[in-house]
Amino acid sequence: MKKLLAILFISTTLISCKKDILDVSPKGALSEVQVAGGPEKLVTAAYSSLGNDHYTTPWSLWPYGNVRSGDAYKGGRDEADIQEFYFLEIFKNVRSDLGPFDGLWFQYYVAISRANSALRILNTLSEDEFALKKTRQAEMRFLRGHWFFQLKIMFKYVPFMDETLPPAEYEKVSNRALSNDQLWEKIAEDFEFAAANLPPSQSEVGRANKIAATAYLAKTRLYQAYEQDENHNVTNINTTRLEQVVSLADQVIASSYDLESDFANNFMLGADNGIESIFAVQHSSNDGTLFGRLNFGDVLGTPQGIGCCDFNKPSQNLANSYKTGANGLPMLNDFNNADLNLSTNTVDPRLNHTIALPGLPWKYDVNETYQQNWNRTPSVYGYFASLKENVKRDQYIQVGPFYANAKNRIILRYADVLLWKAEALIELGRHNDALPLINEIRQRAKNSTSLLKFSNGNPQSNYNVDIYKPGVNITWTPDVARQALRFERRLEFAMEGSRFFDLVRWGIADTYMNAYFQAEKTKREYLKDGLFTKNRDEYLPIPLQQIRFSHQLYQQNPGYAQ
Repeated sequence: MKKLLAILFISTTLISCKKDILDVSPKGALSEVQVAGGPEKLVTAAYSSLGNDHYTTPWSLWPYGNVRSGDAYKGGRDEADIQEFYFLEIFKNVRSDLGPFDGLWFQYYVAISRANSALRILNTLSEDEFALKKTRQAEMRFLRGHWFFQLKIMFKYVPFMDETLPPAEYEKVSNRALSNDQLWEKIAEDFEFAAANLPPSQSEVGRANKIAATAYLAKTRLYQAYEQDENHNVTNINTTRLEQVVSLADQVIASSYDLESDFANNFMLGADNGIESIFAVQHSSNDGTLFGRLNFGDVLGTPQGIGCCDFNKPSQNLANSYKTGANGLPMLNDFNNADLNLSTNTVDPRLNHTIALPGLPWKYDVNETYQQNWNRTPSVYGYFASLKENVKRDQYIQVGPFYANAKNRIILRYADVLLWKAEALIELGRHNDALPLINEIRQRAKNSTSLLKFSNGNPQSNYNVDIYKPGVNITWTPDVARQALRFERRLEFAMEGSRFFDLVRWGIADTYMNAYFQAEKTKREYLKDGLFTKNRDEYLPIPLQQIRFSHQLYQQNPGYAQ
């Protein structure tokens, strides 16, 4: 935050300089006249933050949600290649002075400051002066809610600043000014305002609408429902919040959004902004800029056989989770007893939408086979590659040594809403009502095989998927329903950056991750020191630089040195 204050100080100092300096319009900045005549410029600047990430600070959160959850290995050359991500992977040496954490924090608050700047100007205008005032205010509060949500799940306790707070006062706001629940409530208020003031649809693709705000509010209420103490223990599941999740999810379900008929459509360039995409980061190419508005935050996940750099590698444990039994259901309790073998195992089709396996087509291209030699360091990280964020070979755009693409990144999709509702229903004791929602997801998976073929038309794997049928292939008790829901979330959203935050929300991150390390270290030597420390590793440390900038006002999270 002090970096932003320094910028403001420099701007103020310039006012006292000679008049000829003042007469020069600064490049890349908006004057008051420009802003007053065009608040849309600030709104556009706030939206542009959605694509302003970097491979060391990726908004997809793959090092934080995939690698920390056991769904992915860090990948790259070796453990020392972006070593901070390796520390995250094994939960060792995760310190407050590590650069990527400070980078994330700073970039998030830059994005928030853009939304607040737009809101300050919008608040001064009447609707006669600017007819879209309410809509744009709602969009900015939606974006601000998004950025604070991301900060919240990463750091838990963060300072909340809205547009009513003068920037000069920022350094006086503690990251503990609000309790855990109060901070959730502030985030919820932004989404509530957005849902109340946004139209059901927008004519311009990429703008937030009422349904997106309602969905994000449902997500916020779900996270808020799992109440935590100061040491991150889940102490209660708030049923009032769960009821809100059900009601909000129903509003989204009643909208025009729906599941894609094929799971693949969510992850293909050219199929962007489909019926399942409730809100997405809009990427582009051939847009008049040098390289385009590319998904630069995920460039490291490109296999070495295409260009660079072979990070974010699906784990053996994740691959094993896609095995199915003779009944077509997930192997909930024994999926990891033996490693996946495509010659003998039946699988869920989402395996081949999520994980590239040697010998199979790359990204639905029957003329391009994913090879073992595409892997950079197979002796450490194995032979799998991540597919969802990647594209066909001829769809990449080279930027220096990196290979980026213009495929959108979905932030909210309809499948999430179905499973949020199912989760809330299960925790409310209505597990039978959750069954058809989970089965809707499973039925779509079963139907998603048309693109999973070789050039001769044969299927890539032996697919066997069925829905849950109580009394036939499953005994549907509350405990089984909870287990099935949590497993389904993994299968559906693997490698999308959310898994670790699910584990923390449910209060099972310590037991889950330490069981993962116990099994996985026998297959990956470099994981032998992996150990999750309960009451510390659920969240990142507050960056040391930010604590210093706050003059020690910010308090460190439990378990980390100040």
